[in-house]
Amino acid sequence: MDGLFVIYGVVKRGKNRGKALGFPTANIEVSTGIQEGVYLSVTKLKKLEFPSLTFVGKAKTFGEDLFQAESYILNFDRDIYGEKIAIRLLKKIRDNLVFSSAEALKEQMEKDKKTAVIFFSGYKKVYNKSV
Repeated sequence: MDGLFVIYGVVKRGKNRGKALGFPTANIEVSTGIQEGVYLSVTKLKKLEFPSLTFVGKAKTFGEDLFQAESYILNFDRDIYGEKIAIRLLKKIRDNLVFSSAEALKEQMEKDKKTAVIFFSGYKKVYNKSV
């Protein structure tokens, strides 16, 4: 898997904030060697790859100290807790920001999702097939 970084881990339960905002995420532990921010990414589960948006860092808006990766897989609605995944970070689209409210964060996440949809519409379609 080529890309800026590849993160491997087992999906663990978080605080379900992403789900409450309409952006359920697959959370995995990650070392602090990766620059914090939001990335266009591809999440690999078993032998399938899915277009994704991945946040890496501490959830500053919520005062979190835990450094982790949270991958929002586009058009995906499955329970994958306990599954092994690999997240390939392709391109950083913004820094880790502090938002004034959960609603302000959600608005930015909607913008990030639009960026991802546009990016992946022109991306070499290697995802969602066996590799």
